[in-house]
Amino acid sequence: MTAINFDPWGKESQPDETPFRRSWRPVDLGDVLDGSWTVPQPTVGRRADGVGLFYPGKTHTVASESEGGKTWFALSAVQDELIAGRHVVYLDFEDDAGPLVGRLLTLGTGREVIREQFHYVRPEGPMGSGTHADDLRALLGDVRPSLAVLDGVTEAMTLHGLNPLDNADAAKFGRMLPRKLAETGAACVSLDHVTKTAENRGRYSIGAVHKLNALDGAAYVLENRTAFGVGITGKSSVKIAKDRPGQLRKHALTAAAGLHWFGDLVLTSHNEDFAEVEVVVPEQKEAGDFRPTHLMGSICEALAKAGKPLSGAQIEALVKGKAATIRQARALLEVEGYITDKTPFQLLKPWDGGDSNA
Repeated sequence: MTAINFDPWGKESQPDETPFRRSWRPVDLGDVLDGSWTVPQPTVGRRADGVGLFYPGKTHTVASESEGGKTWFALSAVQDELIAGRHVVYLDFEDDAGPLVGRLLTLGTGREVIREQFHYVRPEGPMGSGTHADDLRALLGDVRPSLAVLDGVTEAMTLHGLNPLDNADAAKFGRMLPRKLAETGAACVSLDHVTKTAENRGRYSIGAVHKLNALDGAAYVLENRTAFGVGITGKSSVKIAKDRPGQLRKHALTAAAGLHWFGDLVLTSHNEDFAEVEVVVPEQKEAGDFRPTHLMGSICEALAKAGKPLSGAQIEALVKGKAATIRQARALLEVEGYITDKTPFQLLKPWDGGDSNA
């Protein structure tokens, strides 16, 4: 509802401060009430079937363990945008231009395309309020990127004297850089690390909880299944930890720990000089934590339509699917409190897609 501003800091404001806005006045709801407002759609980057990865003008995170594939995942979206003729800004707080641009060349990205549309920045000092901020502001205004990648959240926060474990500092950093990048209309994607202990990880990247809570786009967690390397095919599961606009989860499969399995990052390395990267649709047969959500919903629907308890045999007669998978779905419904745990089975609460505990 707010017009895109390609000078998000304003002429007088500091880059680590929010320009003064009279935000305590009522918001004009005209576009919502007259039907002209539309739900944000993910149109930046793409999965193999054409489903987008990121929302324009929103903030996102991609987190994984070391060598989990988060940079390759970001570069798959970078390549998509470059092929579409759009510009990308890449702020790298972890590495330097050689390895990163080398990866783009390995993926077959043209040198002239990289030179003209890919804008690599390697900050070595805090942004501050002077020349550095002016340089970034000028770049954003000149190229109007569709995608802005921030590689190395922990390093970026440390460079600015902020503690990645502190919620107040995480909020300050979010306003200072990711939110400002998104206000240009770009999808801002921050690459981060997950906590080392997998069993306590859940939906979160390392550091302050505010990193996830403050996002207005999506958060992805990558889990490596097959190692990446020269001459081999590596694979990581791509799971959604948060989807504020709600337009990505409907293209995913429900997984464990409140996550949704959106796809697989597949990197096929043919040799030192050529590789292919793709985000493919998840295959149910490969899911160790696969949940037969379609059948779970069908069982609840059958019980609701019957209006009375049903035996296991009656459920299998009414619901189409393999008997073993129907029983798996029924068992999950019992455990999660949708139906009683004894036959005949009775519906206890309506099916909500399995998101009630997410």
